[in-house]
Amino acid sequence: MQNEIRVLFLGDVIGKPGRRAVEQFVKNTSADFKIINGENLAGGIGITPKVASEMFSAGIDLITTGNHVWKKRDMIPYLMEENKVIRPLNYPEGTPGFGYALIKKNDKSLYVVNLEGRVFMNHIECPFRFMKNFTSQIGNDTPIIVDFHAEATSEKIALGWFLDGKVSAVLGTHTHVQTADEKIMPKGTGYITDVGMTGSVDSVIGMDKEAVLKKFFTLIPQKYEVGRNDVEVQGVFVTIDTDSKRCLNIERIKEKIA
Repeated sequence: MQNEIRVLFLGDVIGKPGRRAVEQFVKNTSADFKIINGENLAGGIGITPKVASEMFSAGIDLITTGNHVWKKRDMIPYLMEENKVIRPLNYPEGTPGFGYALIKKNDKSLYVVNLEGRVFMNHIECPFRFMKNFTSQIGNDTPIIVDFHAEATSEKIALGWFLDGKVSAVLGTHTHVQTADEKIMPKGTGYITDVGMTGSVDSVIGMDKEAVLKKFFTLIPQKYEVGRNDVEVQGVFVTIDTDSKRCLNIERIKEKIA
């Protein structure tokens, strides 16, 4: 419908199996905007310009990231030039890249903001204060969705309450474990604590389980490989009313890919 926006958002995409799953899923999916969290696109940790371009060729409109965005050094100049890959907004002034993007297609517009949590994470700027400033500057003419890349469930839920009625959706990423708490909050903001991951579920959060188990048993660093079996696409569909900017529906995706 003309006064609605349908957004596909897929959770942390893990390595080549995750990328192939995205390609397969999006070609048969209808949405106004298709977004992924891509900080683990390259070998399970980090992102490169090459794999980002792969995802854009597959039909992805925007890639959000998180704390692993800095793992591949060739991403730094790319982040300064390409605003279709965004890094968390609440990094200190002078950090390369963009913390949000305005994407437009077929006369529809959407702001996407990337934030990173601070609990059990990096000592960065306050995501709550940054979003307070952002929403006051941007106004309420265009729907806003937020990828909150954070470890602590409490921090994610708190941001959801803080932004209820100020943004159209708060979508948690980072833990790679999908939560079953999707809802529309009292003032109209869609919320889920974590959208999950797109990659192998025969794994430990996307990585081959044998090396991870050995690390836990011995505490000796191991070379981790991306898991390759039982690949799933996980994420959400979010439907937004463009007039009120309220979330009309949030639907979890958890689908096996052959």
